[in-house]
Amino acid sequence: MLNIQAVPALIDNYIWLIHSVDSNEIIIVDPGDATPVIKVITEQHLSPVAILNTHYHYDHVDGIAELVDRYQLPVYGPPNSFVPRLSTSLSATDKLSVHPKFPDFEVLEIPGHTATHIAYRVHDMVFCGDTLFASGCGRLLGGTAEQLFNSLQQICSLPTETKIYCGHEYTQSNLKFALKVEPNNIAIKQRIEDSKKLRAANLPTLPTTIAEELTTNPFLRCDQAEVIQAAQRFTGTKLTNPLAVFTALRAWKDRP
Repeated sequence: MLNIQAVPALIDNYIWLIHSVDSNEIIIVDPGDATPVIKVITEQHLSPVAILNTHYHYDHVDGIAELVDRYQLPVYGPPNSFVPRLSTSLSATDKLSVHPKFPDFEVLEIPGHTATHIAYRVHDMVFCGDTLFASGCGRLLGGTAEQLFNSLQQICSLPTETKIYCGHEYTQSNLKFALKVEPNNIAIKQRIEDSKKLRAANLPTLPTTIAEELTTNPFLRCDQAEVIQAAQRFTGTKLTNPLAVFTALRAWKDRP
């Protein structure tokens, strides 16, 4: 068993701490800012053992150097020189042994948001950075729509009870777009109400699950009639396959 702690950072980021249940060791995921992580480590008397990075954007890496200098940590991440202090670059693998107190991780290659982007899977949890969000997905900032579409399909082929730990608190804004796409989707309407209550209590709307995303995330529902029709209204053209629908949705969501 592992315990997961969300550390809010910057404007809307979450830095995830993976706790070993029988010790004070933790693994840090995507530290975009060292200050809130150090605060939690100090207050809770934790012992960090490694950093897992999903991609090179500043809000996922800017805290790495300070944490490495302070705690002498190894840094795992995608093969990209923009990740500071990278110790080990990773590609898809069934087994990543980070520390004796933790189970092995599986590394998934999920490009699209960026050209090199990875996720870490352990037990029934996936730490996926900015590829899949609650009711949304990442922008195309280096990868292609086809890459991102295929990466989302890969994640959502996992068991439906899989918990998704993504990098941002974007749920409410994503749900507004989802409702534009599927105004008749009762699950989206219910999730909007649930998310309002969580945020009013200053609680994260994460993790989400594969099951929840399959019913409320338009980017994973590109084969559904209402989603197809909405995407076709946006483009003014007939869209003949799920990838074309996905590409249209991403362009629509990007529009100011």
